[in-house]
Amino acid sequence: MTPTAAAPLEPAVPLIELQDIRKSYGPSHETDEIDADGLAPALVLRGISLRLYAGEFVAIVGASGSGKSTLMNILGCLDRPSSGRYLFEGQDVSAFDADALAWLRREAFGFVFQGYHLVATESARENVEIPALYAGMPEAERRLRATALLERLAMGARLNHRPNQLSGGQQQRVAIARALMNGGRIILADEPTGALDSQSGAEVMKLLHELANAGHTVILITHDRDVAAQARRVIEIRDGQIVADSGDGLAPAAPAGGVIAPLSGPGLGGARNAHASLATDLHEAARAAWRVMWSNRFRTGLTLLGIVIGVASVIAMLAVGGGSQREVLAQFEIFGVRTMFVVAREGSVRSPTAPLTMGDAETIASLPNVEAIAPYIEERVVVRRGNVDHSSEGGGTTVGFAEVLGWTTSEGRMFDEADEASAAKVAVIGQTVRRVLFADGSDPVGQDILVDKVPFQVVAVLGAKGTTNGEDQDDRVVVPLSAAAARLFGHRNPTWIGVKVRDMEKAQATAEAIETRLAEQRRVRDLRVWNRVEAIRVQSATARAMTMMLGLIAAISLVVGGIGVMNVMLMTVRERTREVGIRMATGARQTDILRQFMTEAVLVTSVGGTVGVIVGLAIVAVLMLAGVPVVFSLLASLGAFGCAVLTGLIFGFMPARNAARLDPVVALASQ
Repeated sequence: MTPTAAAPLEPAVPLIELQDIRKSYGPSHETDEIDADGLAPALVLRGISLRLYAGEFVAIVGASGSGKSTLMNILGCLDRPSSGRYLFEGQDVSAFDADALAWLRREAFGFVFQGYHLVATESARENVEIPALYAGMPEAERRLRATALLERLAMGARLNHRPNQLSGGQQQRVAIARALMNGGRIILADEPTGALDSQSGAEVMKLLHELANAGHTVILITHDRDVAAQARRVIEIRDGQIVADSGDGLAPAAPAGGVIAPLSGPGLGGARNAHASLATDLHEAARAAWRVMWSNRFRTGLTLLGIVIGVASVIAMLAVGGGSQREVLAQFEIFGVRTMFVVAREGSVRSPTAPLTMGDAETIASLPNVEAIAPYIEERVVVRRGNVDHSSEGGGTTVGFAEVLGWTTSEGRMFDEADEASAAKVAVIGQTVRRVLFADGSDPVGQDILVDKVPFQVVAVLGAKGTTNGEDQDDRVVVPLSAAAARLFGHRNPTWIGVKVRDMEKAQATAEAIETRLAEQRRVRDLRVWNRVEAIRVQSATARAMTMMLGLIAAISLVVGGIGVMNVMLMTVRERTREVGIRMATGARQTDILRQFMTEAVLVTSVGGTVGVIVGLAIVAVLMLAGVPVVFSLLASLGAFGCAVLTGLIFGFMPARNAARLDPVVALASQ
């Protein structure tokens, strides 16, 4: 193998220098004395001082429990010492934060572990690519380099194999390729042959020799003295202290292939912020998340079920609630949503009442918040055309009738003020009258009919209103009020007065003002206002409240689904703790780990939200076919989907944060 860069350091500057490094687990970090509570610390390293130079092939040998693995973790910046100084190229690493340490692991170190530590869901090539992913290397370049490394290690035919499809020796080759992905300036090999047979172990040692000859700095951690003897420098550690070192403390001669410089440039801080772009991170996180979801399909499906039910319920419930609200309003809209009616109370012998008058109508029209009025004389009449007679409701009204009652014409035109002023014999008929008198299909507009034996010309046909309270609203004939008074009924006293208000919120106050003003004018409170507007407002508010309640009930399913997501994510973090450690060892920052698991949570809820929207729309479609009044709302669908995604963000954050805060050493040691 040839070095990727030849830039030897000054001989006098150690690559790594440890000064009195101590590591303890317990109450005291500085000494091994008993503390005030009578507890003694577990002192693992006891004042390690060591210099390592670029290009060295060093073996650190010791029995189990000697502290060599702890020393390796500190050398590889996976762990921090309790005291002492760690200098990397002359800079104190203790000043580095978590992200800076991640950068240093990514750029300077390549780890080869005894247990291989490959991500189970990734292929051989994808495992090798991981360090370059966190370094921000473009995808195409990343793939080419990973492929080239695996081919150099005789793994070209195993690029797409998962770890469980590889032998131990092959997995270790993948681990070595991963260690070289970002340059492999320093190879930290922890018992690389411990889990291999003799032949595979010999092949791995041969690879390490080749790397050392190519200028890589190789630090080998082992308990096997025969393996350690193959290194150029052997350091023996016992009970947390160095007891032997075959080196003389001076920089060794450079290997024939030159030295791979660990880092170059003015200090270590120049590239600490180099990492993958947000788009790349999200793309890779989504890909890995999808693979994890697919590998646990049954569990993922159960998790999705809660989100699907929640989203579908929200859409269906809001559609049903909206349909009910529309039905309520439709019933009231027959005579306008802003219309109220004034009628005379029924009198008795002891308390007679006077009929409404046109003066009452004028008084009502002068009140604030009254937009228009329509006095209406209502009596039964007989209409005739040819030899067809029909009993219908006869009405006389003013030109405000159409506006106040929201009643348009389907054919012809409504009579106007000129017709009213001249008491013209013109009539507007309802759909039922048209159907009875003009059963022959002829056009009624322009033809004459008899209304109580008085001829009237049909000028328009009213639009259909349907039936309310058992009465056919389309069975009517309407003529100008003046013509009704002079030619049909003999009086101008309205049966009722329709009143259209401007502001629905002031409808009740307007109704009270009408009663008060007319009581003052008539000297008796003998009129009643049927305040339909207030009823509509109350009904609408009630319908909205019911819709909201249905939506909230359905939203509970989303919350339950979110709790399920959190529970599954907590289980996922626990199951994949070692993977988190692997990613951290290869240079992942806490932000990268947080983003990885947050992406998984959001992906789960996004898939669940999408399926929920489809199921919800299907339910709405079935209800429509069944004749149930529903109102589809695109906003409700988007809102339900957005809530599902938000649920993933909220309930996935805590598990993701827990994963990001894992200690790399603890994570790597998990089972």
